[in-house]
Amino acid sequence: MPLDLYALRIDARDPGRLAEFWAAMLGYRRLDDPHGGVLIGGDSGFRLRFVPERAPKTTANLMHFDLTSTSIEDQEQTVAKALALGARHLDIGQGDVDHVVLGDPEGNEFDVIEPGNRFLAGCGFIGALASDGSQAVGYFWAEALGWPLVWDENEETAIQSPGGGTKITWGGPPLAPRDGGTRLAYDIGGREETQTRRLIALGATDLGEGRLADPDGNAFRMLAV
Repeated sequence: MPLDLYALRIDARDPGRLAEFWAAMLGYRRLDDPHGGVLIGGDSGFRLRFVPERAPKTTANLMHFDLTSTSIEDQEQTVAKALALGARHLDIGQGDVDHVVLGDPEGNEFDVIEPGNRFLAGCGFIGALASDGSQAVGYFWAEALGWPLVWDENEETAIQSPGGGTKITWGGPPLAPRDGGTRLAYDIGGREETQTRRLIALGATDLGEGRLADPDGNAFRMLAV
């Protein structure tokens, strides 16, 4: 039985402040979180769950949002809105590109994509959750969530909910080190033993206390929801 992607969990030094930023950016609202975080969501797209983390961000995250644009003016307006809310421009060595790389108030990277991107057409404002990851991990999450593969070429993969919306993409090798520095991870709904066994059969590792790691070593949590 496919599992539910309950939320994208984001470690934050100030969960409330960061939730306010992303709620304003995405048009989300505050939701009740029985697990003690700050949860926001909308009528579509990923829920975001912010949890306290005192340690500062020290390395690039392994996932980031690609926000879409309908025109150059729309792209500029999205960038201006983000900056007014507390984001800043980032130089991650991207060079001369058409998309704009920003960091939220705690430095979490995200891109504002130029108009006309055909791969993200029809995906909504959050076009993709772009991830560092192998082809194997793309296959794993397709099976775990029951989301079909919509891209599988040159070891790059992407999945999308059967209902459409945001894609999750993995860029293939070479992979970045898994040094524990990333601040974004999945919270998955369901903690029954049969679900854990199924994920292990698909290639996950049981880390104990409701935590597992996918085939690339990315930790995620199973929540009773």
